[in-house]
Amino acid sequence: MTGVAVPEPWDSQLQALGAFIRSQRKLANLSLRQLADMTSLSNPYLSQIERGLHQPSVRVLKRLSEALDVSAETLLAQAGLLDASHAGDGAPRGTAAPADAEDAIRADQRLTDEQKNALITVYRSMLRSE
Repeated sequence: MTGVAVPEPWDSQLQALGAFIRSQRKLANLSLRQLADMTSLSNPYLSQIERGLHQPSVRVLKRLSEALDVSAETLLAQAGLLDASHAGDGAPRGTAAPADAEDAIRADQRLTDEQKNALITVYRSMLRSE
């Protein structure tokens, strides 16, 4: 055996979840302190989650989903606790609800935060005009 530590698959999942939460916080224009206040969680604890150093409970993910306006299913899927194909509101395939479309935009790692904001703004304006 070598002394090189091989990251566990769960570690990379926690890192990805933390990056997703950080991205959503920045997309919502919230500081870490503001998010901590909104969720009644400590600033250091949220920082650890964002850095992939701590595994949040389902209760914590629910608080974060409400504060970040992201579905709980999306966060559970990002945490590896729910199959991404089962996340959503149960609508038939191809009939995405507004939250599903926004969650898909937020989850797309290819887009910058500014692009995500722009797409969500345009999407919401199209829904209002119907």
